[in-house]
Amino acid sequence: MRGSTERQVTMLSTLTSESLIPLDHPIRRIKPVVEAVLAELGPEFDAMYAATGRQSVPPEQLLKATVLMALYTIRSERQFCERLRYDLLFKFFLDLNVDAEGFDHSTFSKNRERLLKHKIADRFFAAVVQQAHLRRYISGEHFSVDGTLLEAWASHKSFRPKDEGGRGGPPGPGRNAEVDYHGERCSNETHRSTTDPEARLARKGNGVAAKLSYAGHLLMENRSALIADMELSQATGYAERATALALLGRLPTRARRRTVAGDKGFDTRDCIAGCRELGVTPHVAQNTTNRRSAIDGRTTRHAGHITSLRIRKRIEEPFGWMKTVAGGRKLRYIGLQRDRAWFLMTGAVYKLLRIAALDAQAG
Repeated sequence: MRGSTERQVTMLSTLTSESLIPLDHPIRRIKPVVEAVLAELGPEFDAMYAATGRQSVPPEQLLKATVLMALYTIRSERQFCERLRYDLLFKFFLDLNVDAEGFDHSTFSKNRERLLKHKIADRFFAAVVQQAHLRRYISGEHFSVDGTLLEAWASHKSFRPKDEGGRGGPPGPGRNAEVDYHGERCSNETHRSTTDPEARLARKGNGVAAKLSYAGHLLMENRSALIADMELSQATGYAERATALALLGRLPTRARRRTVAGDKGFDTRDCIAGCRELGVTPHVAQNTTNRRSAIDGRTTRHAGHITSLRIRKRIEEPFGWMKTVAGGRKLRYIGLQRDRAWFLMTGAVYKLLRIAALDAQAG
């Protein structure tokens, strides 16, 4: 028998957003970890807001919204708020009722400066790392480092001379005005972007187009492939090695030596010497192209060196996830501080996925 459409609107309902989410849905494994992290940040949230006045959108909901934006490849806050109106899974994650309207996208902009001032992204990432330590997923002995370029939210046409003496004066009218680059040499010393002055012109290698970018850096724990620390910096020629040493220096001190794996770009004398000063044995790939490697047989003869070089390739997994799923191939904000907060939050979300997966295996 052919069914018919019931057009009567239900007047009353006892359904909740939680009752409509399957019990085996992966978001149910992530939500308890996020709530444990936010519970640790409760005192920080109390210090951010006044005791009197109108109630605002809870910062817990804003951070949960950021987690969902990374998990479900949502490009903008406006798109997220539109989807929040009808997506019951989002309402379940944010602890909203089925008939709740959510909030306006301008809430993110109005609260962003407050979150940046109190370094909530740094504290959120540190709290996620603490959750991994409590579960004993991080050993603290063997690590890998690497860096990548993230394209800034700035057009190459905004890369103007600092003295505005080149290209025959300012560009013409229109959003896509003609710009003559013929015979002009562009460099970070003589030019800067008018859209994002902190972005730097950089390229990944020979034969690759240079773009206005920032440099993202990761420190990965080798046993569980968890992100131990991360940083976003300006894309200078020495940022990858300098930031790697800074990340290693932020690790807790210990008596036993650590090991750190890296690609050929870390095989330089200053980087190797810096690692050894920190009590870290450099298990980097040897760069012998028209030069002599900074490490010798005293390091490469051990089986641990080969093991580190094999495992270090897993550091590309979080980079790939952040660029594709989280939408970070081209950054969405202007300025190093805002992009760094996004980078830390996205890395924390990837770590939440890894913790949830490890919890499922342990259970």
